[in-house]
Amino acid sequence: MIYLDNNATTRIDDEVLNAMLPYLKEAYGNASSIQHKLGRAANQAVEESRKSIAAYLGVSAKEIYFTSGATEAINMVLRGVFARYQSIGKHIITAKTEHKAVLSTLEKLEKQGAEISYLHVDASGNIDLKELESLIRKDSILITLMAANNETGVIHPIQQIGAIAAQYNVLFFSDTTQMIGKESLDLTHVDICCFSAHKLHGPKGIGGLYIKRKSRPIQIEPLITGGKQENSLRGGTYNTASIVGMGKAFEIAATNPSSIALLRDYFEIQITSSIEDCKIHAAKATRLCNTSNILFKHVRSNELMTVLKDVALSSGSACVSGDRDPSHVLTAMGIASEDALCSVRFSLSKYTNRQDLDETIQLIQQAVEKIRKNSPVWQLYKSNII
Repeated sequence: MIYLDNNATTRIDDEVLNAMLPYLKEAYGNASSIQHKLGRAANQAVEESRKSIAAYLGVSAKEIYFTSGATEAINMVLRGVFARYQSIGKHIITAKTEHKAVLSTLEKLEKQGAEISYLHVDASGNIDLKELESLIRKDSILITLMAANNETGVIHPIQQIGAIAAQYNVLFFSDTTQMIGKESLDLTHVDICCFSAHKLHGPKGIGGLYIKRKSRPIQIEPLITGGKQENSLRGGTYNTASIVGMGKAFEIAATNPSSIALLRDYFEIQITSSIEDCKIHAAKATRLCNTSNILFKHVRSNELMTVLKDVALSSGSACVSGDRDPSHVLTAMGIASEDALCSVRFSLSKYTNRQDLDETIQLIQQAVEKIRKNSPVWQLYKSNII
């Protein structure tokens, strides 16, 4: 199986797995039970991992908080900020291309009285900073915009966004899940960001938040209450082994910067030059080095992926992979619904090699040719009837 669905999840790194094993077998103590040796060993491992993550992000270890993943972190921030700041204002700004974890949570908050403004994006998926500034109101409490889009790879200018937010004293939260381990990240003007280990060759079920320490502390109502873990922001027993794995994944990402942009570019050139009516979405935008979202005209993505049995692909976010509707990201970019339904995401990793891509290209060529040959719609399209 050729795996090209790394924006959905990644293969765990062997070093990460090996770092985790002792905390599953020998040092299995509860990290909060510091009265005994096993608990202290687990606690030390948790704090060392916190330091590793902070070092990668260029922040203080005291600003890192652990969660079960990015979805929980997003819910914690959006719900928690609204709960604490709604007496000041109820206005939140986001974009139509955000991850469903953001959009669905904001829909819930609207029912609780939140007012949401949605930024438009252009044909390349870019936001307009002037529109962003124009949407800010006196009662705006939060701007939430991802660092990089999970479907198209389009990168937002989070430094500039954060500077605008700071100018108007509005909190800025960014989902940096797809950015980490692929591109450089500067959090100077970011108040809060979230991340998830399984997107950078770490374990599933663990993630976290960076919450900037400010002169006026950022207030977030806890989503999960219980013990006093994470300064009482997130209760529950520490998932020590997974936290250790995430720390190791961040360490590896810091010492082994991603170098797959050349492979991604090679793949796109070969695909577009060898397959008729094939287009890269957001081709001219600043994108993640590993991501290509490609339209194969009049070849439905679900049909293509069925034929490509030996290649793991996705038509978009894994969270909505069972959805038959066109991608909300692509339609927000002005792409016709039919074209959105004929688009496939390819996402590479450090384990992807040129042989994988050459084989994938050949398989796609054969699959597209087979599907189009049996497609009345394709024949009508080629005859200029539709």
